[in-house]
Amino acid sequence: MERFTHFDSEGRARMVDVSGKEATSRVAIAGGRVCMKPETLQLILEGKMKKGDVLAVAQVAGIMGAKKTSEIIPMCHPLFLTGIGINFKENPVPDDDGLVSIDVEARVQTTGQTGVEMEALTAVTTTLLTIYDMCKAVDKEMTFENIGLLYKAGGKSGEYKRKP
Repeated sequence: MERFTHFDSEGRARMVDVSGKEATSRVAIAGGRVCMKPETLQLILEGKMKKGDVLAVAQVAGIMGAKKTSEIIPMCHPLFLTGIGINFKENPVPDDDGLVSIDVEARVQTTGQTGVEMEALTAVTTTLLTIYDMCKAVDKEMTFENIGLLYKAGGKSGEYKRKP
């Protein structure tokens, strides 16, 4: 059984020393979904939310979230991120609950000694939370689904791809 790497021999928290690891190209993609009333999505797409362009602001927030990951997740290393992209896919057809959604995908890249999974997950979560914040005045019942790592490559553990 593998031990958790963020604990020392006495069981105390520690930041893993990555100084002996080789710097390699690394990428991580995370995704998530925000579900909402059809009227909310309509307002977003028509640019009629009082706080402004929801997706543009959320996109910038997601990029900022990735860059700040080491400041809010205690054991994350500060990384030089070489690329961050946030993409949206609107799902305007209501599901069985009568809700529509927006899928968010964040891709984060670096060349370094540790991966960028946490940065991708933080980017997605920050993006989703920003959509909620900008729309909560008209839809407080928005929910989040399927937040998780979709893909990662690079480093000792190699490639991972989430099964559909």
